[in-house]
Amino acid sequence: MKLSKGAHAPVPTSLLAVVVSWRSEHVVDANALLLDDTGTVRTDRDLVFYNAPRHVSQAVTLDQEPAPGTARLSVSLPRTESDVHRIVVSGSLDNGTFGDIAGLTVTVFAADGPVARFDIEDADAVAAMMFGEFYRREGRWRFRAVGQGWSSGLAGLVTEFGVAVDDSPRRARTPRTADPFARPHPAAEQDARNERERTVAEQDSGNERRRPPAHDAVPARTPRPTAEPSSPQDRHLPSGAPYPPRSVPESAPLGADVAGPSAHRGGAALPRPDFPAASRQASRGSDPAGAVPSVNSTPFEPPAGGPPPMPQHVDLRRRISQPAPPPPPPNPGRADWHPDPGDPSRLRWWDGAEWTSATFRRTPPGPRACARCGNALRRKLFGGTAPCEVCEAEIEEFLTHWHTRAWRVLIASGPQGEPWEALWASLRYQRIDENIGRTALREVGLGYIERLVTFAFADGAIQQDEYDTFERAVGELALTGPLVEDLRRRMHRGRTLCRLREGDLPVVRTPGLHLDSEEKVHLDLVATHVRQLARGPKLTEGRLIASNKKLRFVGSGAGVEMPWSRVVSVHVEAGVVAIAATSARGGASFEVADPDYVAAALEGALRVAKRLVLTPGQRDTRSIPQEVKAEVWQRDSGKCVECGSGHYLEFDHVIPLSRGGATSASNLQILCRACNRAKGARI
Repeated sequence: MKLSKGAHAPVPTSLLAVVVSWRSEHVVDANALLLDDTGTVRTDRDLVFYNAPRHVSQAVTLDQEPAPGTARLSVSLPRTESDVHRIVVSGSLDNGTFGDIAGLTVTVFAADGPVARFDIEDADAVAAMMFGEFYRREGRWRFRAVGQGWSSGLAGLVTEFGVAVDDSPRRARTPRTADPFARPHPAAEQDARNERERTVAEQDSGNERRRPPAHDAVPARTPRPTAEPSSPQDRHLPSGAPYPPRSVPESAPLGADVAGPSAHRGGAALPRPDFPAASRQASRGSDPAGAVPSVNSTPFEPPAGGPPPMPQHVDLRRRISQPAPPPPPPNPGRADWHPDPGDPSRLRWWDGAEWTSATFRRTPPGPRACARCGNALRRKLFGGTAPCEVCEAEIEEFLTHWHTRAWRVLIASGPQGEPWEALWASLRYQRIDENIGRTALREVGLGYIERLVTFAFADGAIQQDEYDTFERAVGELALTGPLVEDLRRRMHRGRTLCRLREGDLPVVRTPGLHLDSEEKVHLDLVATHVRQLARGPKLTEGRLIASNKKLRFVGSGAGVEMPWSRVVSVHVEAGVVAIAATSARGGASFEVADPDYVAAALEGALRVAKRLVLTPGQRDTRSIPQEVKAEVWQRDSGKCVECGSGHYLEFDHVIPLSRGGATSASNLQILCRACNRAKGARI
């Protein structure tokens, strides 16, 4: 909605952006004031400007690096405190006036685009301007276009809304500590008390009330009138027409009834109460922590029975920019010790985001000095040097707790992510070699990859993410040895069988076999056909051939051919591949060298032919939920419940699924491979 001066529009109660744009070489500083129901700030910290770019409630934030030719404020209406009734959006210039600026526009943006636009085409020669304001109306927020100027600049604008401005020239101040909550220097405190006593005496004698100076004895400022508004020449508005009303019906004409810092009704000026910043602060409670440093907030205790505390003063002078921070190290994402940018003879800790204050002096390299602390090493009787006793004791004590923490991290998130990186960063902070840490983690790492393999084989299918997790863990923990290689072969075979069942089948060449059109062979191997006759089993040697269309067995004097449409299931039974079918001869059984591989390939071919291929990530009904696996593992302490072995572990159903057993923690146990096979033989 395009607004004219004095018009208003509803805005959503959400995070908004106020963008001020112009077409000139000027630099406009955006600022904001949060006002209560009296039309004034509650404390001087309700002013958001270049020296205090963020309000303590996070309701208003000033963008300190906007695009050229723009100024930007973020206004979070949901975070605005309940006693804030208005948010004034304004701007100021250090050089020139708003009358010299072309194309001055104020736009309010919501998440889905602009909601209000105010083109200021008749700006006066003023150094500060109130562009508009957000205000509450019947529980909702609205934006009003104002366009009112102050020739006295930002100081005059913010003073109009109750901000106490320190406009005195910079002078030598009484020394004080850097602690903002420390008591001031005794001499400065005595000067402040004397000044307060003089102020009270003047008030009692009927003199005009004025604001007392700060405790560091800066010259008193010219008092600000409270009964009369700024002059028309100062505010550049017609006489009797201050900025648009705040508490009048929206249908009333602009200037009909004003409720700004001064209200005019029937031509009579009604003075508004003048609340000093410190008085408002005392009446509403102390400001929350984390206040902006631009406010001179050093407190002091007034004498008993004396006047209220002096108001805080806001310094509108721009702070001198701090020197640029030192550049980050070559690998800024890794927390580690690096040469100190200010003192190359020392090492400083980089925490992954910024330089910290932790430093230590580099140790001179040499075979007779400890690489960690630099102390001289003791010589052995028969040559060589002994380890540093102090560092050895410190490392052993640290690794005791670090070992337990590493196991918790592995169980929770594995060897990856921020917790894992923080674990190794803590080791580097203690200046302990990572190889020492990996050696200390070997037993924990072996237990972790055993757990990974057991969990992966719980449902008989090894998915690609499980296989990748295993390989990443082995590499990250630097594990080697026969046990690791055996687990790797087991995972690789499990993944291969799973890919076959999912339909990822090989294609083999069969030169001497006649094939139908578009027929591809997936399996061609030596097999023995087993037929159960009345006089006993009959064994026939031959070739088992599986293609994408049918299953064939070619033997001496016998043969079998079954299209996949007649095959019902494929499974391994007592080391024999059993095929159930609806053909006249029924199914068939074959003895092969690797029954698990053949059964997986035939199951995959059957799934492809019948369009039963599992979608990626899909599991069958036999899968065990991750939380159930963790519960059973914790209950059985990660060991076989029969023999106590901790290697080659498998999840076993106490009552098999084929006999109605449930996939629950009470029906699951951990067995090693040998005990599981012995149980299967008994069943």
